[in-house]
Amino acid sequence: MNFSDTIVALATPAGVGAIGVIRLSGDRAIEIVNKVFQPKDLSVQASHTIHYGRIESAGRVYDEVVASLYIAPRSYTKENVVEISCHGSPFIQESILQLFVEQGARFARPGEFTQRAFLNGAFDLAQAEAVADVIAADSAAAQNAALHQLRGGFSKELAALREELIHFASLIELELDFGEEDVEFADRQDLEDLVNQLLANIRPLVASFRTGNAVKNGVATVIVGKPNAGKSTLLNALLKEDRAIVSDIAGTTRDSLEDEWTLGGIKFRLVDTAGLRETTDVIEALGVERTQAWVKKAQVVIYMADATSETPVGFAAGVEALGQLDIPVIKLLNKVDQISSTELAAFEDAIPISAKNRSGLNDLETALLNVVGLDQVSTSGTLVTNLRHYQQLLQTQETLEGVLAALKTGLTGDLIAQDLRYALHHLGEITGQISNDDLLRNIFGKFCIGK
Repeated sequence: MNFSDTIVALATPAGVGAIGVIRLSGDRAIEIVNKVFQPKDLSVQASHTIHYGRIESAGRVYDEVVASLYIAPRSYTKENVVEISCHGSPFIQESILQLFVEQGARFARPGEFTQRAFLNGAFDLAQAEAVADVIAADSAAAQNAALHQLRGGFSKELAALREELIHFASLIELELDFGEEDVEFADRQDLEDLVNQLLANIRPLVASFRTGNAVKNGVATVIVGKPNAGKSTLLNALLKEDRAIVSDIAGTTRDSLEDEWTLGGIKFRLVDTAGLRETTDVIEALGVERTQAWVKKAQVVIYMADATSETPVGFAAGVEALGQLDIPVIKLLNKVDQISSTELAAFEDAIPISAKNRSGLNDLETALLNVVGLDQVSTSGTLVTNLRHYQQLLQTQETLEGVLAALKTGLTGDLIAQDLRYALHHLGEITGQISNDDLLRNIFGKFCIGK
């Protein structure tokens, strides 16, 4: 891939709008725009200035625009960057883009501006990936986690861990150079203490992925139970709108109904499902099949029962059946306003609610946040939200645990050195200190064009 040429792309969403922003980056960015920009000479203007003028060529005026200049290295990509703010007509935008290509630019690939910023040292790979997360953030918690990573909080933690490990790894490697003399430069107890310290820092990062993944992607939360348990009424109560049809007739919901709900800055993808029961109705049977399929994909299941018709034994059996899937299950007992306190006490650990009266919902909300883990991990700190980072951290953890085992069994320095190299490799892949073209193509290829 050639990074020495000048690239151009629309930096704002395609479609009609008040304005569109066309971004160029590369050594010739200012020169290319200057050929068709009137009346000023942009080549003699200062960095971080904006200029009103016209884009015109061969007697044709394309549009009246504002040109923003960012001269290397004081730009997002650390290259010369020009951003043209034009009118939001797709025809105008496409015409100007084509004109810049005719003048010597080429169309940018997805994520190529951010990839150039990474390659030019503007930030590391973890921060570059956070750019996409900031753009995609659709909740307060997702935004906070992405901004923390973008500002380098995660990278600083990893850099400190890696620096300490490099010191001891170099001492072990030095021992190998003097292998015949049987000397130890790295104190084994100090190395063991360091590895334990590193693991104490890495394990919470690994554990934070469950919450981080929920913050970034939302939590698939499936509401299940027998017909007429009040599942649709609960969905409406949580969303504060009549999203699902509610009826006293059992089996009203015959298909799955999905909607998004934000709680505590976390996005929950709520799914109201058909009631679980044996049925000869073909349509209802399909709904039950879809319910079972949703349960297998869920991250959290809300099992809901009707307090006026369910027995404690039947309730426990329903919960036990779901427990075999190894998915967190929140137990809800609905319509508790219609039973006595003695009857309610027979349902152990169930959250009592009345979906119709919207009572008890605060306890349900608390339980949902506890399942996600937001009570244990603060979103103001470092949350691992990226699957690639999680996998590398997990491999680092496993490798360091191997180092501890090697130290306890007295294995030779060459085996310890190999494990330390692996640990350094995995940490380096997160921030891009160790990378390859395939990895970079995979990461930046998921970005939008123009970013």
